[in-house]
Amino acid sequence: MTPSPPARAAVLTIAAGRHDHLRGQVAGLARSHRMPDLHVVASMGDDDLTAGRVEGLAGPWTTEVVPVPVGDLGLPLAQARNAAAARAEELGADLLVFLDVDCVPGPDLVGTYATSALGQQRPPAPAIWCGDVAYLPPLAPGEQLDLDRLEERGRHRDDRVRLEPGDTVRECDLRKFWSLSFAMTPQDFRLAGGFCADYVGYGGEDTDFAQAVAHAGGSLTWVGGATAYHQHHESTSPPVQHLEAIVRNAGVFHERWGWWPMEGWLAAFEERGMARVGAGGRWEVAR
Repeated sequence: MTPSPPARAAVLTIAAGRHDHLRGQVAGLARSHRMPDLHVVASMGDDDLTAGRVEGLAGPWTTEVVPVPVGDLGLPLAQARNAAAARAEELGADLLVFLDVDCVPGPDLVGTYATSALGQQRPPAPAIWCGDVAYLPPLAPGEQLDLDRLEERGRHRDDRVRLEPGDTVRECDLRKFWSLSFAMTPQDFRLAGGFCADYVGYGGEDTDFAQAVAHAGGSLTWVGGATAYHQHHESTSPPVQHLEAIVRNAGVFHERWGWWPMEGWLAAFEERGMARVGAGGRWEVAR
């Protein structure tokens, strides 16, 4: 009997700028105990990335850049993830590891996801596998990312599940899904229908995706040992720079699922006079 070919793992990243963060991710992939076979980067309107003018992205794997056009409403995060997944499947990937551009994979991340997602037969329902994420402090002026000190410097959030390597825990509430780092097989991603491309700009598309997985009878499982390290960047809480996208995407979600996501952010916007509940009980930007 001819032996089956080894499984092919693809790391999928969506990017628009943040080239230093992307280089940090590539440096982390190069230290993986189980190397990816593919690194598919969806370039959202990033001309330098699409044209191959960003250095430091090569590794001992196939690197593929997929251009994704950007319209007036903002970055098409959902569409970009779908484009990366489709290209990875075309290239023969058996495993899709979604990793945000800010995230550096720990040395066991790819291998742990491969063992979890490909290790045994499962029922025909989409399964999501999620590792933990530790947050790195900002770099000092002139300081370089130190890959030897990621675990030492990373801060794990108290409100997130963190497991020992090899342990898994099934999550009953798929609203806790986060898209910074997760893995699926291409078949399961298609069973879930991919990310809904009606979401444009920041907010809501990952919560929607988890609801689609739940609706399809799927599951979310936390995995120990698949740690990613989030590189610091400036942020605000609530994310006022994404006000219009969040309010718009919340409306899309409500139409699809009948309840409002991102309620904490919407309430914070309302407190600041930036959003309100308008006619018909729908959230809208306060002009």
